[in-house]
Amino acid sequence: MNWESEQDQKVQRVEELIGAYLPAEEGYQRTVLEAMNYSIRAGGKRLRPMMMYETYRMYTECDGSAGEPDDMVIAPFLAAIEMIHTYSLVHDDLPAMDNDEYRRGRKTTHVVYGEGMAILAGDGLLTHAFYTAARAFSAAKDAAERVSLTSPAGDASLCGRIGRAIGILAEKAGTDGMLGGQCVDVEAEKRGETVTMEQLLFIHEKKTAALIQSALMIGAVLAGAPEEDVARLERAGRHVGVAFQIRDDILDVEGSLEELGKQTGSDAKNNKKTYVTLVGMEQAKQDVERISGAALHELSKLSRSNDFLAELVRRMVYRTS
Repeated sequence: MNWESEQDQKVQRVEELIGAYLPAEEGYQRTVLEAMNYSIRAGGKRLRPMMMYETYRMYTECDGSAGEPDDMVIAPFLAAIEMIHTYSLVHDDLPAMDNDEYRRGRKTTHVVYGEGMAILAGDGLLTHAFYTAARAFSAAKDAAERVSLTSPAGDASLCGRIGRAIGILAEKAGTDGMLGGQCVDVEAEKRGETVTMEQLLFIHEKKTAALIQSALMIGAVLAGAPEEDVARLERAGRHVGVAFQIRDDILDVEGSLEELGKQTGSDAKNNKKTYVTLVGMEQAKQDVERISGAALHELSKLSRSNDFLAELVRRMVYRTS
C-alpha cells in the first residue's frame, strides 16, 4: 500500500470517529447545530486528530498486545480537537477578523448563516468540544478492560490520564495557547510595520503550534507514554506548528484558490505582516527546512517510532495545498 492510500484510509477512520460525536440537528436551536455541523463537514485534512491518533497508536501498538489499539478513550479527543480547530477557523473568517468568503473550497460559515449565527456556531463547537472530551470518562472502565488495565489502580490511572489530557486541551486552546496567539495576531494587524519577529513567532507558536502540540501530547498521555517522550512531543509540535505556519505564509503568496480551497493574497489585502514579508521568500523557505528538520529530530529521539507520523509531518510542512 502506498502512503497516499494509507492516508486516505486513516482519514476515513478519523472521519468516522469524529462523526459519531457531532450533535443532532434538532430542537428550536437547530440552526446553530446545522451551522456547527456545516463547519465541521466542510472537510479538511484532519491533520490534528490524525496526528493525535497516530501518536496514541505508536504507544499502544508496539507493546506486544494482541489486536488493534482501543479507540474508546481516544475517539472523543479526536473529535474535540477538530471541533476546537474548526471553531477557530469559523471565527477567523469573520468580517471582524480576516473577512474570508471561502474555506476548504466552500462558502464560509458566516457567508452561509450570517455573522451572528457564525459566532454562535464557533461558541457551540468550543463548548461541545469539552463536553465531548469529558465523555471519555464514561468509556474509561470498558476501555481499561479492553487494554488489560483491569485492576482498580489501572482504572484510576486511565481516568487520571483523561483528566490530564483535558487540561492539556484547555491550556493549548486558551489564553496561553491558540486564543492568546489570536489576540496578538489581531493587535499585530493594527501595528503593521512595527511587528517584530519575536511577536510574529509568538503568534505562530500559540495560534498554530499550540493545537499541534496538544494533539501529539494528548495521544501520548492517553497511551501512558514516558514523560520524557511527552516533553519531546511538545517540542516537536512547536517546531511543526511554526514551520507549518511559515509554509502557510508562503502559500498565501504562491498558492491559488483552486489549490488551497480558500482565498489567497488575504495577508497582503489586510496589510498583514507575515514571516515572508519580514525575511523574504527565500529565507522563509530555508527556515521551513531548518525548523521542520528540528521537529523530525525530536521525533527520532522518542522511545517508540511511527514512520507514518514522521512522513505526515514532512508532508504538512512541504504541502502545496
